[in-house]
Amino acid sequence: MPDRYDLPAGFRWGAATAAYQIEGAVAEDGRGPSVWDTFTARPGAIRDGHTGAVACDHYHRYPEDIALMKGLGLDGYRFSIAWSRIQPVGSGPVNPAGLAFYDRLADALLDAGITPLPTLFHWDLPQALEDEGGWLDRDTAYRFAEYAAIVADRLGDRIPAWITLNEPFVHTVFGYAMGVHAPGRTLMFEALPAAHHQLLGHGLAASVLHDRGLEVMLSNNLTPVEPASPSAADTAAAQAYDTLHNRLFTDPVLLGRYPDLSALGVPDDIYGAVRPGDLDLIHAPGLDGLGVNYYNPTRVAAPTDPVLPFDLVDIPDAPHTAFGWPVVPDALRRLLLGLRDTYGTALPPVTITENGCSVAESTAPDQPRIDYLATHLDALAQAVAEGVDVRGYYTWSLLDNFEWAEGLFSQRFGLVHVDFETQKRTPRASYAWYRDLIAAHRARRPPVGDHGGGGTPVTSG
Repeated sequence: MPDRYDLPAGFRWGAATAAYQIEGAVAEDGRGPSVWDTFTARPGAIRDGHTGAVACDHYHRYPEDIALMKGLGLDGYRFSIAWSRIQPVGSGPVNPAGLAFYDRLADALLDAGITPLPTLFHWDLPQALEDEGGWLDRDTAYRFAEYAAIVADRLGDRIPAWITLNEPFVHTVFGYAMGVHAPGRTLMFEALPAAHHQLLGHGLAASVLHDRGLEVMLSNNLTPVEPASPSAADTAAAQAYDTLHNRLFTDPVLLGRYPDLSALGVPDDIYGAVRPGDLDLIHAPGLDGLGVNYYNPTRVAAPTDPVLPFDLVDIPDAPHTAFGWPVVPDALRRLLLGLRDTYGTALPPVTITENGCSVAESTAPDQPRIDYLATHLDALAQAVAEGVDVRGYYTWSLLDNFEWAEGLFSQRFGLVHVDFETQKRTPRASYAWYRDLIAAHRARRPPVGDHGGGGTPVTSG
């Protein structure tokens, strides 16, 4: 295949997953229940009543899945660690069997020449902590740092770079504000203390990781926001949404301050959650890399309902994924340039930690997924050519998986098809396309020094 992506030597290619979406084995080897086990048991919460109790059975089938990764030629694999496998109630005694699973996984990845990139929190809070208030309770941030220390002490000798949080925006808004994800609370803007406490947990955990000589990233779902028209009202609405979705979670980490929240009607202390010294705890550890999860841009209009200061409107002139998300590849370039222009020297190297396309199960050809990936990598390469320091790309996802509220079957993101009845894995055409892309890049841009198991996705390149 032609190598059309002018990316530097050492650029790292990967794929990503998350624990609750693929592992299964929810009641095995001492794992405690998480908020997703509780939420999926709620009638009507999940399409067709599905759960992640089995999902892709990765807990038992990880050697097969690592063989698929090796077949792709991946440099790195991003996965998440299930907190309740490590501490079944989110604090206190450690579950040795849980740590042993991630030991085996890390060693098997390294044996295959693939660098593990773990995420400490991908939405599956131990239910016992949620019973005590979850991320609305400040104490959860300190329990998170203790958990980070346990995992880092066990795996940090082999894993050089770590992600603390995945998509705190989505977890806050979908889980605590709107109730469509676990834990299913509907607090609207009064959910924002959960955002602050996640960021506080990030800062505390980042200090723990840095103390052990490890590198730290945070990944958020970022979106370029555009007004529906040039009107002052639409522009103000777009700025308010950008504050909520993007800057609320990025400014404290990179700049040490929150953006102006007045357009959201939120007090500066976020309903009393922000205490003196908190922003120093969030900002001072610093980031070695920023993880960007990108799927689509967002178009915003002035509100028609006074409950929110914005309305989200469709981009009708764009094609859409099976999820209904508009496909606008150049928006990824604009997003990356916007990060550079907004944060300047405060912006660390960027890694695209998620990007991918859901295709309906009934769609047999895989060309829509290939087209999505190809055009977004074009946009990424253009951003790099314009000076943005992007070190790697992790597509979402290696496998079809449990897609949260959408269940198992309706939204398929995998390079590999999974038959959830038999657990048979079948690589799609996009798997072969991605494999060939990686090989072509390496042939044209041979890596310098150790490539594969060594180095990190943050500072290599």
